[in-house]
Amino acid sequence: MNKRNFIKSFGLALGAFPFLSLDGKKESLLHDKLLLPKPIKKGDTVGLISPSAATAERIQFMFAQEALEALGFKVKLGENLKNRRGHLAGTDEERAKDLNGMFADPEVKAIICIRGGSGAARILPMIDYEMIKQNPKPLLGYSDITALHLAIHSKTGLITFHGPNGTGSWNNFNVQQFENVFFKQEKVIFQNEVVKGDDLVVKANRTIPMTPGKVEGRILGGNLTVLTALSGTPYLPDFKDSILFLEDISEDPYKIDRMFSTLKLNGTLDQIKGFVFGQCTDCTPSGGYGSLTLDDVLDDYILPLGIPAYKGAMIGHIPKQFIVPVGAKVSLDADQGTISLLEPIFG
Repeated sequence: MNKRNFIKSFGLALGAFPFLSLDGKKESLLHDKLLLPKPIKKGDTVGLISPSAATAERIQFMFAQEALEALGFKVKLGENLKNRRGHLAGTDEERAKDLNGMFADPEVKAIICIRGGSGAARILPMIDYEMIKQNPKPLLGYSDITALHLAIHSKTGLITFHGPNGTGSWNNFNVQQFENVFFKQEKVIFQNEVVKGDDLVVKANRTIPMTPGKVEGRILGGNLTVLTALSGTPYLPDFKDSILFLEDISEDPYKIDRMFSTLKLNGTLDQIKGFVFGQCTDCTPSGGYGSLTLDDVLDDYILPLGIPAYKGAMIGHIPKQFIVPVGAKVSLDADQGTISLLEPIFG
């Protein structure tokens, strides 16, 4: 039996091992040429969809639509936006249909996810990636939307955007950043907003260098829990020579440790050139016999890599957050705590 038939006989698709060829050698799945989304402007129509969890309160739909209209857009609601099946915003087929439909609709110029939660990974096999290649558009969202960012980039090379959901906080910081990224198309430098309060020293939004230095690479990442859950699937990109960014919420340090262990064991951490950790909201140790702290976990896995790294970036489940173009080429400065765009991200 030849090697290919042997693998098939055990029911294993080659796509389940994104880093292996038939000869067992690593193959780079980084796209030689990125797929750039088309630019958007005020007056365009954007699609509002719910590919993950259901939205519990009706007023949240109003808030999301009004926020997008205040940004200057016309809003087209997904056919299944308000559906519900258990904790999900409709069946897998309904949620995938809305995503595919918005990418296929020539009237829609960008796609905004109303919220995260859970469930986006369920629709990954139903996404029409070839159609997305023909209709590259900005996709915005975070948290569970990480599954869409990583899968779409892995399958198409499209740059998507890790940032506020439709029902998120559209404060002045986020609105200004949205305009700088999407309307002005600036080569943005992502640097924490630091505002000195009454205290003798600045404490809020401080970044901490872990390993000093500068590095350039494609920035990939998102929510740690969602990213790690894609391990071993064809929807996790090749992280070779990339800059990895991560965030999470409500996870005990021992769970964070388990997930970093997975990223070490599957080879992801050994491939990256730089590392940024954002915010881990409500990730303090619980009771019992004691626990590693989040700092301990990051030190254990990141410091031995010897790559430029810092923590504390405004990325995560926080009111003010960066809009990170997933897949874009950036420069990371661990000493200054900055991420700088190096190339255009719209085509």
